[in-house]
Amino acid sequence: MKGLWNHLLAVLPAGPCPQPPAAMAARLVKRCACLLREATLVPPAAAPAVAPVGRLRLAQVGRRTLTSATSPGSHFPRSLSGLLEKERVFSARPQQQEVDRLIEKATRPEELLELLGGGHRLHENHAALVLIQLSRLLSDRPEHKASLVRDARFQQLLQLVSSQIASVWHGPLVRLLRSLYALALPAACKQLLSVEQEVRWRLRRLRYKHLAFLAESSTAYMQQRGSQELLAELLVSLERRWAEIEDSRMVVALMAKAGPLSEPLMNRLEDKCLELAEQFGPEELRRVLVTLAAQNRRSVPLLRAVSYHLVQKPFPLTKGILLDLAYAYGKLGFQQTQVLRRLAADLLPHVPSLASGEVARCAKSFALLKWLSGPLFEAFAQHVLDRAQTVPVPHLCNVLLAFAHLNFRPECPEQEDQFFSLVHEKLDSELTGLHPALQVDVVWALCVLRQAREAELRAVLRPELHSQFLEAKSPKDQGTFRKLLHVNASARLEHPGYAGPCLPAAALLPRLSALDGKVTPLQKELQDTLKGLLGSSDRGSFAVPTQYGWILDAEVLLDPDGQFLPLRNFVAPHLAPPSGSQPLPPGAKRLAFLRWEFPSYGSRSRDLLGRFALARRHVQAAGFLVVDVPYYEWLDLKSEWQKGAYLKDKMRKAVAEELAK
Repeated sequence: MKGLWNHLLAVLPAGPCPQPPAAMAARLVKRCACLLREATLVPPAAAPAVAPVGRLRLAQVGRRTLTSATSPGSHFPRSLSGLLEKERVFSARPQQQEVDRLIEKATRPEELLELLGGGHRLHENHAALVLIQLSRLLSDRPEHKASLVRDARFQQLLQLVSSQIASVWHGPLVRLLRSLYALALPAACKQLLSVEQEVRWRLRRLRYKHLAFLAESSTAYMQQRGSQELLAELLVSLERRWAEIEDSRMVVALMAKAGPLSEPLMNRLEDKCLELAEQFGPEELRRVLVTLAAQNRRSVPLLRAVSYHLVQKPFPLTKGILLDLAYAYGKLGFQQTQVLRRLAADLLPHVPSLASGEVARCAKSFALLKWLSGPLFEAFAQHVLDRAQTVPVPHLCNVLLAFAHLNFRPECPEQEDQFFSLVHEKLDSELTGLHPALQVDVVWALCVLRQAREAELRAVLRPELHSQFLEAKSPKDQGTFRKLLHVNASARLEHPGYAGPCLPAAALLPRLSALDGKVTPLQKELQDTLKGLLGSSDRGSFAVPTQYGWILDAEVLLDPDGQFLPLRNFVAPHLAPPSGSQPLPPGAKRLAFLRWEFPSYGSRSRDLLGRFALARRHVQAAGFLVVDVPYYEWLDLKSEWQKGAYLKDKMRKAVAEELAK
């Protein structure tokens, strides 16, 4: 810098200035710019042997002045290379040395520790690489980590790295932190704290791939160790620099590891996934869906994008990918018709090679999606029959529950008989050994499919089992209790010879929680229209809770001439407790209105799901004529007159069908 100043003084004319000040200033700035541009073109020399490793020093202009090469009246020289004294600068990435190759080839921790005293001049980057390699070698031998930490040579390596931590390159630094976490160093280890602090200082200078590596490999360790400050700053850096993501694998890994820890970061990652979705292969699409399912995060735009590429791209899907996709869609409850058709069609050839657990998991996923593929579920049933001797009872129970949810029974009578014979054979010896809630679920599924036997009904209706659900508080236990009510109703209504035990009368009383459901538009319109037809409030009842665990949308009485009768004082055995003492008039009919909303049906189907088919059967068995009001018919009715005429026609058809029997 001193030489540059001397040169500038030399080129200025002595004595009074013959040019205007503005012209002199422009000439001076021009010569400064030329000089600086030439100085930047000077190449650095080789690094000195004694230069500290990893330290970079800018080349400086030599102390020799430029006045000897130029005169006040001469032009600027063509090159300044001969006038600048070049300072040697250390390269950040020297050529690989022998010690680097020894570190890479080491297969035992002792080989690495011997390098410390084997005549090799280890600098801090070598020490970091040794520690990283030690962690890798001991990853599957955790019992040796404690002895390694106590080794004096290991402590010497830690001290060498810690003393020169600022000189460790970025890549080895982040891998070193992960390795020290994996080696389970004490929480108060000063060397580990030093590495953590250095990483915090460098977060803004690290490349995004280094940040992603830290998030993928070290967030769990940071949470365990309580390194909340480092973790928080890492998440903030990942969020602010999310636009630097260019790799599909990176964004998927970040979604799985760091996404659950930061809602803003997860939102950014979802946006990036939408941007990169077109580049995803089947493996990336699978990982995205499984990550969303694991976090129970139903991101509809991202699910639609993934579904689009699954349908449009012709890439083949392996068995593992198909199972994971079915699981993810089922867990998130996201129905996409074309995707589900492809999954069912692609899974069908793989069914014979699936394990029993995979069949059970796949059947459960499709049941959650309310998607019934007849050929696929026939294959599931045959798979169970082919492995009758080895299929575990829990897997068989899951398949049975999936069948009951979709109200599916094999079409072939022979296959149906064989399947349910196997179910009863397995349950005869193992039903009472299952978890109480699972026992209730299994028998309830058999009731839905009309396959329950009296011995199985007695197994779950015995007081020692059902008593633990009578005072249910949690939603899960309350759901199990409702299934017990349905099993009790099946025993009383569909098994005339059943002699008990049954649920106590106090358990049949309606609970407030059963009546607190939100009124749907269809339910309100149905009640309003029916009230207009009745003309009097005593001629019908609405939202009627029964002792069978079902709630009727409405109940009316018709005399033989089709006129409404008042319900008051007439016997009502379906209520809990039963009410009324006056018997029904001869020829009178009791009608129950049951509305069927969109969720009552299977996907893309007009067949009721198992639970609602069971409700309809029970109401009929209780002596009612059922008036079905499906949503797809009600939506076509526009005026009040049309709705009233529709209900009148439904009631006439129900009575006519009863008389025709």
